[in-house]
Amino acid sequence: MSLPPFWKQVQSRGLQVPDERPLDDLTAELTTMLGSTDPEIRDGLAYPALATWIGRGIYDHLLRGLGDGIAAGLTAGLGQSGDDSVFRRSYSALVLGECVARDNVVHRLPDGALLDWGDRLATWYLREEDLRGYVPGQGWAHALAHGADAIGRLASSRHLGTPELTVLLDVLADRLLAPGPLLVSGETDRMAQATLRVLRRDLVPLRVLEPWVARLLHTATARVHTDRDPHEVTGNAEAFLRSLHLQLALAPQPPAVRADLLLVLVDALRASNHHYLSTPPE
Repeated sequence: MSLPPFWKQVQSRGLQVPDERPLDDLTAELTTMLGSTDPEIRDGLAYPALATWIGRGIYDHLLRGLGDGIAAGLTAGLGQSGDDSVFRRSYSALVLGECVARDNVVHRLPDGALLDWGDRLATWYLREEDLRGYVPGQGWAHALAHGADAIGRLASSRHLGTPELTVLLDVLADRLLAPGPLLVSGETDRMAQATLRVLRRDLVPLRVLEPWVARLLHTATARVHTDRDPHEVTGNAEAFLRSLHLQLALAPQPPAVRADLLLVLVDALRASNHHYLSTPPE
C-alpha cells in the first residue's frame, strides 16, 4: 500500500490544507488513516498532517469537536491485543495530545472539555492490552509511549491543578506496575518524561511524591517466589526510577522540588540496586 496521489501532492506541498475538498472530509480521511498498518500512511502522513494543521490553528474554531472525535478512537478495539486495532488507539492518543497542546497556546476550551479528555485518555491508558513497541512490517505501535506523551501534554494544561496532576502521577504508576511484559522500547523513558512535565508545574508537593516513589520502590525490590523471571516483576519499576533520576538531574528548567526529590530517588536507587553498590571484594 502507498499514499494515494492526492495525499502525495499534499505532502509535497508542505502539508498545506488543500482547497479542493472540504476540511471535514479531509479530517475524516486522515483520522481513518491513523489506524493504517502502513507506516508511510500512518506515521508519514496522517499523524504529521493532523499535528501540523492543529499547530497552525486550522482547527482552532473546531478544537473541541476535533478532540472529541479523536478521543473516540481510543476505544476502537480496546481490550484486543496482537491485532491491527492498536494503531488507531495509539495514534489517537498522540493526536489528542496535540489538541491539548494547542489549547495550551490559544486557550479555547473550557475546563470540562479538557477534564473529559483526560478521563478518556487515562481510562484507555490503564485498559490498553496491546503493549507492543515496534511491529515488524508495520512500524511503531508504542501505545504506552504515545499515551505517556499525551499525558505529558495534559499535565501542562492550565485546567489541571494539584488534585488532577496527582491523579496523572497515579495513572502513570498504575500503568507501570500493572502485570505485563518488560518494556524494552523506551516506554519507561517516555513515562519518566511525562512525570517530569507534571513536576514542572510545581504544584505537587514532596509529601505526595515521597509515598509515590515508595510505591514504585516496593515493586522494584519485590521478592518473587514463583518460577517466573524476577526481572519481569521488578524490571519496569527499576528502569523507570533510573530514568526519572537521570532526567530530573540533567533536565533544563528543573522543577522546584528537584533537589529534595533527587535525594528521595537516590535512596530508592540504592535500595533497588544494592547488589551493584556493595563494597567490591579485594
